[in-house]
Amino acid sequence: MKNKVITMCGSKKFQEKVMDVAFSLELKGNCILTPVFKINTEGEILSEEEINILSKMHFRKIELSDAIYVVNVGGYIGKSVKNEIEYAKQLGKEILYLEEINGDVHV
Repeated sequence: MKNKVITMCGSKKFQEKVMDVAFSLELKGNCILTPVFKINTEGEILSEEEINILSKMHFRKIELSDAIYVVNVGGYIGKSVKNEIEYAKQLGKEILYLEEINGDVHV
């Protein structure tokens, strides 16, 4: 898998693993688009408007990509990531997984 534009998808609770995998994929010659994770400090909560903007921009990244890479640690895929997978499927994007699911590719 080389020279692709790949959007990383995964739960915020796996943000460190998402960034580790993104680093590895980029070193293999891929252009990686990552979600924007904000570290929650002192109970800071994003507004609904901010969440909507970030979600819209993440879906735009999927549109720009050749593939998405789902970081599904322990097989976990949350609601937001399920929506991202469905969107990628609608667009005919390649879908890659950290951990294999139903025979789909994992790298």
